[in-house]
Amino acid sequence: MINPASRTKLIELSQIRKMFEATKPGAINLGIGEPDFNVPQNIKDAMKKSIDNNETQYTPNKGYIELREEIAKKFKKDNEITTDPENVIVTVGASEALYVSTQAFVEKGDEVILPNPSFLLYEAVLNLAGGKIVPVDCKMENEFKLKADDVAEKITNKTKAIILNSPSNPPGAVMEKEDIKAIADLSMDKDFLIISDEIYEKIIYDKKHYSPAKYSDNVITINGFSKTYAMTGLRIGYLTANETYCEELFKIHQNSIACANSTAQRGAYEALTGPQDEVHKMVNEFKNRRDLIVTRLNDMGYETVNAEGAFYVFPKIEDKEFVKKAADAGVVTVSGAAFGSNGEGHVRMSYANSYDNIKKAMDILEERVVNG
Repeated sequence: MINPASRTKLIELSQIRKMFEATKPGAINLGIGEPDFNVPQNIKDAMKKSIDNNETQYTPNKGYIELREEIAKKFKKDNEITTDPENVIVTVGASEALYVSTQAFVEKGDEVILPNPSFLLYEAVLNLAGGKIVPVDCKMENEFKLKADDVAEKITNKTKAIILNSPSNPPGAVMEKEDIKAIADLSMDKDFLIISDEIYEKIIYDKKHYSPAKYSDNVITINGFSKTYAMTGLRIGYLTANETYCEELFKIHQNSIACANSTAQRGAYEALTGPQDEVHKMVNEFKNRRDLIVTRLNDMGYETVNAEGAFYVFPKIEDKEFVKKAADAGVVTVSGAAFGSNGEGHVRMSYANSYDNIKKAMDILEERVVNG
C-alpha cells in the first residue's frame, strides 16, 4: 500500500457533493449551487460553429486573445478595473483560478484570513498550499457580511492574504462599499494580497457590487461564466492581477492546465459580446424565488436573512437532525457546519431550482418536518 502525500490528509471530500450523490429519486434538490437554466442559445450556436470550424486545438496558454480583450473591457466597464489583456488568464472555471492563486502566493506558515462561514473550496486550496487559516466571524446579526474592523483585528506580520467573496456562498451576503474599500486600503498599508472571488457578481438584488481592485493594486480578481450564463459544466473562468502577480500565476496555470477548453472559450466570447437578455431574466427569476423561500422559512419560524445576492439562503435551524429529516421527506439541503464553525445551527438551501419545486419543497418541510 502506497501512502498518499500528507497534504491530502487535510482535505475532505465535498459535503455538498455527498448530499447531491445521495439524493433519492424524485427528491427536490436544494443542495447544489448550479443554475437550473439552459445555456443561452446564442452561446450554444457560437460553440457549435467553433466545432464545425474544427477549433479543437490548443489555444494560447492564457486563452484566446479576442476573449481576453473582451474580459479586459468588461473589467473596465463593470468594475472600474483597468487591466491589459496580457494580464488576463482564462482558467478552467473559477475553481482553477483559486487554486492557481493560492499555489502561486501561499506557502507553509503563511496566514490567510478567511470569512467564517465561507465556501468550502477555500479551505481546501489553502490547506493544499500549506497556509494557516485565520477565520474572521461573519455573524447573522450583521447579515453575515464581512466587516473591515473585524478583518483589521486579525492582521499580523504573518498575514499573506485574505479571500473575499461577495456576493457570498453560503449566506448570499453582499459586502458594503465602505468595507470593501477599507479592506483594500489595509491591503496596501499592511502589504497583503486580496483574492477576490466575484463569481456571483451579476446575481445581485437591489444592491451594487464593488471590486476591491478598484481601490488596491494588491488584488487578484477572479470571475467566470458558470453562474451568470449557466455554463457550469463548460468550466470557463478568468482572473486578472497586475503584471508582476500575473507572471507568477501564469507559471502555475501553464504547468498544470496548459489552456482552457477551446470551444467553451468561443462560447464565453459570445456570452460577453452578445445580448444579455437571458441574464436579466434569470436574475429576476432568482429574485422571485428568493422572496418565496425567505418568506416561507421565516413563516415556519426559521429565522432567515434576506439574501442580497447569489442563490442561497442560510436559515437558522438548530435542529441537528434537520438535514436528515428533510432528506428523508424528499428535500435535499446542506448542513451549515460544512462551511465553518459559524455555520453551526444553520442550513444552506439553494434556490437554483424552479419556483414550483421550491414551493413544493417548502410545503414538504412545513408538513413533514416542522409539523410532522
